[in-house]
Amino acid sequence: MRLIFPSFFFIGAAAFQSPATFGRVDSSLRVAQEIAPEEVEAVDPDKIVGLRKEAPVHAKPTSFATKCAALYRPNDGAERGLAPPVYFGSTFLLDDAAHGARLHEKREAPYTDADGFVYSRWGSPTNEAAALQIAALEGVDDPEKGLGKCLLFNSGMSAITSALQAVLKSGDHVVAPFTVYGGTYEFLTEFADQWGIEVTFVDGAGPEGPENYRKAMKENTKVVYAETPANPTMRLTDLAGLGKVVDEVYGAAMDIPGTSQHDRKRPYVMVDATFGTPYHQRVLDVPGIDVSIHSATKYLGGHSDILAGSVTSRSEPFLHGCSKVQKIITVPLNPMDSFLLARGLKTLDVRMQRHGENAIKVARMLEEHPMVAKTFYPGLDSHPDRELADAAFRSGRDNDDDEYIQTYGGMISFITVGEDDDALRRARNVCERLRVINLAVSLGGVESLCEHPASMTHTMISREQRKAGGLHDGLIRVSIGIEKASDLVNDLKNALDLCDEDGCDVE
Repeated sequence: MRLIFPSFFFIGAAAFQSPATFGRVDSSLRVAQEIAPEEVEAVDPDKIVGLRKEAPVHAKPTSFATKCAALYRPNDGAERGLAPPVYFGSTFLLDDAAHGARLHEKREAPYTDADGFVYSRWGSPTNEAAALQIAALEGVDDPEKGLGKCLLFNSGMSAITSALQAVLKSGDHVVAPFTVYGGTYEFLTEFADQWGIEVTFVDGAGPEGPENYRKAMKENTKVVYAETPANPTMRLTDLAGLGKVVDEVYGAAMDIPGTSQHDRKRPYVMVDATFGTPYHQRVLDVPGIDVSIHSATKYLGGHSDILAGSVTSRSEPFLHGCSKVQKIITVPLNPMDSFLLARGLKTLDVRMQRHGENAIKVARMLEEHPMVAKTFYPGLDSHPDRELADAAFRSGRDNDDDEYIQTYGGMISFITVGEDDDALRRARNVCERLRVINLAVSLGGVESLCEHPASMTHTMISREQRKAGGLHDGLIRVSIGIEKASDLVNDLKNALDLCDEDGCDVE
């Protein structure tokens, strides 16, 4: 992938130098662009190149005002920089009117072809480079497994809602788990429901999860949605079992490139795999799974400095539909955040290993502490889905015989002892007494974060509603960072030791 970036960006800037340049770029990207070459009427890149012309040479400006507004480019060789450049341009230079017509007539898709770019709402170089990198991590760059593509959005929720809007219409039905991200739940119950889309929530976790999904499936089911590990209980979904159940009910997926995403009879199986990341879960390698979604704000970016989301699939009709939603309704990830995301991805492997190594040490301390009633972490024997954990968390290995350190991600939840007001007070005190771990929402950054939903994010929901939804007043969620593990263990232990004392003014 690293060799794609220089040539790709050079073309993306509309710095079209010669037909030879087009050939270099196309040969670099062809593998990522062809989803089903045996079925698709492939666009001949050589034919496109034959249509291309040298960019018009503008007159050298002589006046001050025109010099200010003129476009200046670096000399040849700029494309050899090891760090990909950031292209902020909203629009791109065309060869001629016919070139513009071709670009506007193309079927919406995640990536460009040798014709280049036209407008950044339809795709831009820096965005596409980061998308190609995530596609590679998701495993859809492997012709033997099946090729696919990735779309990047300006937030995780934008990615989730775009994927759902791409395939859902009035009269359709969705099956989703109870333990789904709050924003996803809100979209399904407050927006999709108003659009005439029926939603059924099920307990999708554990070995029984696939059968619970089966019971909820209907003839008009168009999306089967999963989130694993789930937020905040860290429950796991048996994705292999889920894919098998959907195949048994509806048959195997039949995607015909060039057709509408609404033509398919089998539901799209979508998985929010944010907590696991491709380091642990390459969900598109699981038979029957169609779409992988990530809030790239979290672990993929890894530094709490961007909002981003990704949607990856091998289904050409779905990718076309999602691209159209991105073009018309939502928005692609901007160039600067695309650059930061690509930079964050470079250290994903080593960061995820450290997150996991730290988390198991923290989880073991929490499980033994007298002020903790219950700890939720897939690496603990007490976790209800422990039997699924080793297979679900690949720990960066490419093959089963690779040497690796088994880890289980960086997310932990635990419940303080007591009920109602006692539990709420203790949990709030724990969060406010921490001096290494930061009190903040979100997760997946290099720094450790904690939040107490009952006193922070869910205060507008009554206690009765919170408890009915499985949200205990004493539940705390911790995103374990890459600090020294003993610092994190001691910080949490000290806060728990003092959680019954009034006040939180502790140095």
